[in-house]
Amino acid sequence: MEEGNDDSHGWNLTESDPGVFTELLKTLGVPLIVDDLYSLDPESLAALQPLHALIFLFKWISTSGDGPSATSGGEYDRDFPGFFAHQVVNNACATLAVLNALGNIPSLTTGPQLAELNSFTTGMDPQTRGMVITSADWLREAHNSLTPPNAISLDGLGLPKSSEDAYHFVVYLPIMGSLYELDGLKQFPVRHGSYETSGEGWVKKARETIERRIATYPGGALEFSLLALRDDPLPLLEAQLSSLQASNQHSEAAEIVVKISNENTKRQRWAFENSLRRHNHVGLAHALVAALAKAGKLENAKESAKKAMKDRIEVRRAKGADMSDD
Repeated sequence: MEEGNDDSHGWNLTESDPGVFTELLKTLGVPLIVDDLYSLDPESLAALQPLHALIFLFKWISTSGDGPSATSGGEYDRDFPGFFAHQVVNNACATLAVLNALGNIPSLTTGPQLAELNSFTTGMDPQTRGMVITSADWLREAHNSLTPPNAISLDGLGLPKSSEDAYHFVVYLPIMGSLYELDGLKQFPVRHGSYETSGEGWVKKARETIERRIATYPGGALEFSLLALRDDPLPLLEAQLSSLQASNQHSEAAEIVVKISNENTKRQRWAFENSLRRHNHVGLAHALVAALAKAGKLENAKESAKKAMKDRIEVRRAKGADMSDD
């Protein structure tokens, strides 16, 4: 669960962003990437094959009872033989969802640190495994490496604290012929039933399960995000290009060149966005304020900002929104 409180034990909030997750996978030595999913239709999912797992972010709502909730469905698999770890600290659910997925992908190549962690936790119960994972300094540093530096603290100012919505990451993937939901806040993995091996395979069952879950929220709710854990397409595309060029199939090769260019452009955008996440912008903001003051324009800028805030408050008040955050 993603919250900003004292139970995080040094784990920061994580954005639901494919560039952030792909950078984490790179650190873990895993040759996979994460892509955004804007639709669950068969065409969108087919374009991302081979697809290993779906990472689902949703607004977390507390439920009573010990079993799977009505929002998720399925049934507990109390004898699950695969990799499953509990979430024992706040804000770690993104990395935990990734590890719960990676630990159940057969013959997956990993870096030495992750391989050692997986080997060390073999045979542990989910609670102990979760404690070991979140105690790994190198993993916490990798998780935190793409969260913006927090250079300003409001602690001790006596400001009223407003409650914030909590969001949570879980993962859906095929294991032993069935669709599983691995949620670190649940006691056991949740089995959503077997799937047909023909046609769309497990992704059809995943689409139905996720759509059923989204349908339990109010109509028009947008508190969701879906990411696809998939093979990196670049090596295959580059191999296809070499083969087509060698056989003088120029029109087909041109199509592959466009696909490779699109992938490289996406990676460049991810790298730029990640560099912004790592940078502390407080110095830049201070320099801009100082420059405005020196030019005699700070007072006008302050009045414009006050007017913009007033307009914002009026718009939110007209919508009946809570004004405490403003």
